[in-house]
Amino acid sequence: MSQNKNVSDKLYYSISEVSRMTGLEQYVLRYWEKEFPTLKPKKSRGGNRTYTQKDIDIINRIKHLRTKEKLTIAGARNRLTMRRSGEQKKSMYQTARAKTIIGQIRQDIEDILKEIS
Repeated sequence: MSQNKNVSDKLYYSISEVSRMTGLEQYVLRYWEKEFPTLKPKKSRGGNRTYTQKDIDIINRIKHLRTKEKLTIAGARNRLTMRRSGEQKKSMYQTARAKTIIGQIRQDIEDILKEIS
C-alpha cells in the first residue's frame, strides 16, 4: 500500500497545501479571509487553518474573478454574493421583507406615541 495519500482523498488541507494547490501566497489566502465572508476556513486548537474542498472552490472562484475577469476585491465580493442558490435568495428576500415590515410597524408606533403625548 502506498504511503502517499491522494490529495483529493483528504477532508482538510493546511494553508501551505492550499497555497501550493492554488498558486497563491499564504498571505493572500489570509487576506482574502478578511475580505470575503464566504471564505471561512476552520482553525485547529493550535490556531492552524484547515481548509475544506468547499473553501478551495471558493478560493479558485475568487482567483478567477481577480485574474481572468480583472475584478477588484469589492467587485469579486459582489459577484460571489450574487451567486447564491434560489433557496438562499428566497431567504434573503424574506429577511429583507421582514425588516421592512418591522420598520413600518416601528414608524407607526412612533407616530401613535407622538399623537398620544
